Amino acid sequence: MATATEINRKAQERHTGRHQFVQAVHGVRYQVKDVTRSVAFYTTHLGFTLEHQQPPAFASVSFGDVTILLSGPQASGSRPMPDGQPQQPGGWNRVVLRVNDLAAFIDVLKKSSIHFRNDVEAGPGGRQVQIEDPDGNPIELFEPAR
Repeated sequence: MATATEINRKAQERHTGRHQFVQAVHGVRYQVKDVTRSVAFYTTHLGFTLEHQQPPAFASVSFGDVTILLSGPQASGSRPMPDGQPQQPGGWNRVVLRVNDLAAFIDVLKKSSIHFRNDVEAGPGGRQVQIEDPDGNPIELFEPAR
């Protein structure tokens, strides 16, 4: 059984984000087919800032404390798994962007022909909708309840 000192140390580590090995969240990696096209999408439509780019293999874009790592087919972060399975864009894990005036933002994105995965969903915590980047990676736009 853990001592009170060990429990307090672990609670403090959770609170401060300290861990023996994990130093910080480096970013969220998305597999993309065209790095330049993806950079344009994130910077033009969602307000991200280009941090680093090595076309055609890799780029990173950021918004506040969040960094998205865009890995093209030539990137080391896109290599096939040991069983040969390729890493591909898409899926259901996603970055969630907190927005204000979701309805107005949807109107702007629709005028830019952004692909929506669903209609707006509402719940006790707020409203959300999913869009896709040019390679089918999902992004959730979330407006908290007021």
